[in-house]
Amino acid sequence: MEAYSQAIGRFIRGLSIDDIPQGVVEKTKLVLLDTLGVALASSTMDFGAMVTRVAQSLGGSPNSRLVGSDSKVAAANAVLANGTLAHGLDYDDTLEEAIVHTGCCAGMTALAVGEEVGAAGRSVLEAAVAGTEVMCKIGIVAPGKFHARGFHPTALCSTFGAAAAAGRLYALELAQWSDAFGICGSQSSGIIEYLADGTWTKRMHPGWAAHGGVIATLLAREGFRGPAKVFEGTHGFFQSFGGPTEYRFEKLLELGKIWETPRLTFKSYPCGSISHPYMDCALKLRNKYAPAPEQIVEVVCRTAQGPVHRLWEPLADKQRPASSYGAKFSLPYCIAVMLIRGRASLDEFTNEAIQDPSVLALAKKVRYELDPSIDYPRHFSGHVRIRLVDGTVVEENQPHPRGGFEDPLPPEEIESKFRANAQLRLPAARADQIVAAVNRLEQLAEIRSLTDLLKPGK
Repeated sequence: MEAYSQAIGRFIRGLSIDDIPQGVVEKTKLVLLDTLGVALASSTMDFGAMVTRVAQSLGGSPNSRLVGSDSKVAAANAVLANGTLAHGLDYDDTLEEAIVHTGCCAGMTALAVGEEVGAAGRSVLEAAVAGTEVMCKIGIVAPGKFHARGFHPTALCSTFGAAAAAGRLYALELAQWSDAFGICGSQSSGIIEYLADGTWTKRMHPGWAAHGGVIATLLAREGFRGPAKVFEGTHGFFQSFGGPTEYRFEKLLELGKIWETPRLTFKSYPCGSISHPYMDCALKLRNKYAPAPEQIVEVVCRTAQGPVHRLWEPLADKQRPASSYGAKFSLPYCIAVMLIRGRASLDEFTNEAIQDPSVLALAKKVRYELDPSIDYPRHFSGHVRIRLVDGTVVEENQPHPRGGFEDPLPPEEIESKFRANAQLRLPAARADQIVAAVNRLEQLAEIRSLTDLLKPGK
């Protein structure tokens, strides 16, 4: 039997925009636009400046734009920064079942490598689709298993997605794909210990993964060897990161037959995607009943076991997040801020905002109860129940997040989100130009006509 890495390489080499469903093409462009907006917003912030300076110091041939900067560096170093910027606010796309974020890796890699090789927009779009589909399929081979062992799925799967996008643009030969993916298996990494203290390593996971994926393709192109059975091998990727269990390897053979891109969700709030349906419920309760915070005795949320260690425990710590970034992975905080403020924008996740005594007082009343009937991680759902001092109980259920496959955000709302984020760095007219360029991506003679718009200035 052909190794899975070879079969995946065959899919990537044969991919043509003429054969990609139009819905996949349009969704990919929306993901890219959304991703660029998040990256531009991140470029104005402290962590964004830090990772940009590091990429500048690494340098290399000035081929690929650093988002929000005048600088260009080698593609592998550009994706280190750009992938971090694109994921740094936890405001980017998600595939629920795999729990991976795609644009920060596949899209950012396709842009950086595409600019390096002088690719047309059509080729960049094909590369972005390849990277997205590959990392999604790898994620759904083992749904929930990486998180359960303390790993960040995006960090692990993005390495292969970046290699898929980069290798497509570098025109790897069929025999080189096994080496590229084999090398990726030793490049993948990313633990979730950031949850303990709200520190920043999750932000750089896609950037580091994309960097590793680009390096893997460059090494493979030179003839450097990697294990052919990196996916299915006894000591391969899944056995190492997911442990000894059953895996759905057949998903890897669905590439080009069953598409995952249409199932990608867009975020309405800059925080962990699993939180979103709960926040939707809290907003509905606020709008319907306007419960006064001092009248609320408790707020109870039903949850599957899987997200507990990331969003709920230790409960006392989650009820009072130690940092603004940690607040993004605290359901007690996210629910309380929705009930108090009726919104969760970037302004609700600042160092000042997380000290709001009214929000913290309500967050202390938020707890969870386990519900084994929730089909996690296949679906993200939410349930919030509020008990008031007079004994009244009100509740809301949300079977899926707004912005997902079942309840998609209209394109104009995604464009508005992009403009709001982009205008933290760029003038409004420039943001309009980027929207227009992405909308006609497959028609661009050279991708630099888009990437040149990502620098600051008028």
